[in-house]
Formats: sequence, structure tokens, C-alpha cells
Amino acid sequence: MNILVVNWQDIRNPLSGGAEVHFHEIFSRIARAGHRVTLCCSSFPGSPAEETIDGISVIRSGARPVFNCVFPFTYVARLRRRRFDVVVEDLNKVPFFTPLYVRRPLAGIAHHLFGKSVFREAGLLPALYVYCLERSALALYRRTMPFMVVSRSTEEEFLAAGFPPGRLSVIHNCVDHARYTPGAAKSRDPLVVCIGRLKKYKSVDTFLAALPSVIARFPAVNAVVAGEGDDLERLRGIARKLGIERSVRFTGYVPEDGKVDLLRSAWCTVATSLKEGWGLTVIESNACGTPSIAADVPGLRDAVREGETGLLYPYGDAAALGERIARLLGDGALRARLGAGALRWAGTFNWDDAAEKTLAVLSRAAGITS
Repeated sequence: MNILVVNWQDIRNPLSGGAEVHFHEIFSRIARAGHRVTLCCSSFPGSPAEETIDGISVIRSGARPVFNCVFPFTYVARLRRRRFDVVVEDLNKVPFFTPLYVRRPLAGIAHHLFGKSVFREAGLLPALYVYCLERSALALYRRTMPFMVVSRSTEEEFLAAGFPPGRLSVIHNCVDHARYTPGAAKSRDPLVVCIGRLKKYKSVDTFLAALPSVIARFPAVNAVVAGEGDDLERLRGIARKLGIERSVRFTGYVPEDGKVDLLRSAWCTVATSLKEGWGLTVIESNACGTPSIAADVPGLRDAVREGETGLLYPYGDAAALGERIARLLGDGALRARLGAGALRWAGTFNWDDAAEKTLAVLSRAAGITS
């Protein structure tokens, strides 16, 4: 097939995250299987206008803040003549409203819907803008295109928005099992890691608020907040106010090898977000043999099997999170049992399977049968 995907960013964009990992892992495999894959995405400082990455032809058009406005013109002027078999919209934040101007078969990918959670992240006017666009797009998409979603929680969000069940396919995020593997040993002193983009809705402040009670019981504990984002300085200030800066290390951006080392050596990882499409960092942690403690919210509750691969706590409840961290640090047998369960659970998520399922959905959307 000849496939076009529109997504905000590509894997080389400094702002890339889980959505870009998901796209790249799946569609690089589809490209290796002999299909033509083109990605149209936003540009970033120093990026070439076009390049090929792992078999994917990348076309960058317009800076990130205006990419949703630029893409329709780029499609009509440069891409429409290429006669793609299917055009895929990766719905991530602001939609592209592709059914209004694309006259080819369409399909969508969604990690989660922002809904009202966007008001936690942005100011009133930007949040209202994103919220209204998302609601409007859903009304259009449910009549025009099938969607692939990454978790049962996201499927439930789409069903609540009026999508027919037959238009939805659940294809989970997976993990690179060649990279994410258990290490030789855990750190000598207790190590708790929180890793990901530092955005307000990720609620890393809950992790910091939970730490004083943990430090009181385990004075040697080390906490690592790994990642970068516009919430970093606020979080540093919270750590200072709580008097825990000696026990907390903010690493900023961590390259993949450093990330794997952290996940291998951690006694447990923590995920505090208000919502996720799927807990990708949870499964990466699990593949390293490390259990996770996560907020009981959409996406994260799909990735964590309570009492089997990790623990859940009520979102925003710092006392409950602190209690669960302390419980895990103080019980070696529990850590070993959850770590073994986490490793088994992570082993069930394979990018090759996800690529095969994605290709099947795209083939049906394009009307191509084997």
C-alpha cells in the first residue's frame, strides 16, 4: 500500500514523546514489509524539509504552533496527487479535520482524548480552543473514519463520544524487547524513579508531596525525576519548599541508554498523570523487571495489573502514594513477586504484532483484501 500519515512531530523532533515512539515503531515495520509510508509533520529548528528515517519518507511543513493550519494546504498542493491508498490522522492534541478535504480512504490513531483535562494543563482560552476543536472533530470523525486506540480506557472514551463499536480497534502500545531488558542488580540504596514529560497534567507534584513520608521511613532513599518540560522549574521549587532537594535529583532529558539503566536499577517506578492513553513508561519499566506504582486513571489502570505487576493509588492522593512506595521499599518479597509479574506482563506486548494489526485495519479501510 501507499500510506500517508499526518502527525504533529517525528521521532527526531526534540519534543517527541510516546505518540512519536508509537508511530515510528509501527510504521517503520510496515515500511520494512514493503509498503510505502510517508509522514507529514511539523518542522523544528535545524530540521531538513525532507528526509528518510528507517524507510519512512518524512516531509516537514510548517512550524509546530501553526502546523494544523498549514497541513491542509500542504496536502492539497503537494500530496493529493500522490494517490495514497489510505490517509492516517494521528489525533494528538489539536485535530486536523482530514475528512473535510481528503478524498481518499481515512483512518485514525488516538492515544487518549484530552476532554476537560486540558484545562489542567493550559490557560482558559487555549484550553477552551483545544476542547472545542476536539469535540467538533469527534462529531465529524465518528461518521467518517475508523480509529485505532491504544487502550480499553481510550476505547471507552470514544464509545462515550458516540463512536460505533465496529469503528474502533484496540492496538496497545508495546515495548522494544531488544533494548528494555532486566539488569544485573538493583541499586544498593532504595531508588524510586518518575520518568516522562514534565507537564502539569502529569502531576509529578504528587510524587514530590509523597516523598517526605517515604524519606522519614527510609532516609537513604533516592528519588529521580527524569525528563524535561515546562513544569520543571515549578517542580524544583516544590522540592525546595518541601525540604527534600537532597533526596531528589532532576536529570532533565535522559537518552535511551540512560533511561534503560535507570529503569533497571530502580526499586520501583511511579506514574502520576491525570490520564494517559496507555502507560508506555510503565511497560518499559516492567520489561526491565521493575514494578510500577501508578494513579488509578484511564490508561495507567490498563497498563498496571493491581497486585500482580504493580500497585494503583487514588489520583492526586500523596499520602496513599507515599504509603504504597514505602510498602514496596520495605517488602523485598513483594518487590520480587511484582517484578516477576511485571516482566511476564511486558512480554505480551510486541511491536511486530501491533504493526500487523495496524496493517490489517488500514487494509480494510482502503478496501484491500488479501
